[in-house]
Amino acid sequence: MTRRVTVTFNKTTNATANLSPTYTMTSIPPNQTIYIRNLPEKIKKEELKRSLYALFSAYGRILDVVAMKTIRMHGQAWVAFREITSATAALRSLNGFMFYDKPIKIEYAKAKSDAVAKLDGTWKKSGLTDDAKRAKVSSAQAAMLALSSQKRGRDSEDVDIDKHAKERRRGEGEEEEEDQDKDNESEHESEGEPMDTDVAKTEVEELPNRTLFLQNLVADVTEAMLSYLFQQYPGFKEVRLVPGRVDMAFVEYENEGQSALAKDALDGFKLTPTRPIRVTYAKR
Repeated sequence: MTRRVTVTFNKTTNATANLSPTYTMTSIPPNQTIYIRNLPEKIKKEELKRSLYALFSAYGRILDVVAMKTIRMHGQAWVAFREITSATAALRSLNGFMFYDKPIKIEYAKAKSDAVAKLDGTWKKSGLTDDAKRAKVSSAQAAMLALSSQKRGRDSEDVDIDKHAKERRRGEGEEEEEDQDKDNESEHESEGEPMDTDVAKTEVEELPNRTLFLQNLVADVTEAMLSYLFQQYPGFKEVRLVPGRVDMAFVEYENEGQSALAKDALDGFKLTPTRPIRVTYAKR
């Protein structure tokens, strides 16, 4: 006779509380990757991935966000965290969360993501072997390579013809540029101009303001995406995009202390893995 063990968690909105569906021994075991369904289907894939990244990154470091727009994969996505505890916290807190006016459903993923497999050293590249790939090179491709090689030979001959003439012109040009550089250097010294104005600008102390100014945003950022990120901090009021500028926005809080908390936490936050946003006080 099979013994069944059931553990039930109570529902709460706290990120560290125990909230999840009822689990049995036959359920999917916890892992770093979570599976999300019932997502809006009309949102562009890149916007969806950025919104998911902004929402779930509050629970830990994210390795990858996977979303596909094929008919079979509509409304689904996977988020891979570095730690299982982060995935568990996100699942417990956001299961049923209203995301673009739809309650999302979250479970642990059945399979390990490529990002996690690469991290723990178990990833194996799929596809054809090197021998099979070499076998797929056709005779037509070989002919194209031969033609390309002949063209490079003709081009090299043309280069040799002009080589000496270009070297003479380059030598004359370098002498002129050297003289010009000396003139410019003496002008800077006589006028006392700073050589790096960016350093001087950064030394100006910012005046606190309840309104924050965001820069270096991604091109298709939305108010909803930024709201998910900044409403985590108390006193949040609204997000305002800058008309005609896709890389800027304003975020308003109730007072300067609350805006300072959000600024310190989110300045340098990466909406995407390679693009950190810059958060400063708005000028008065």
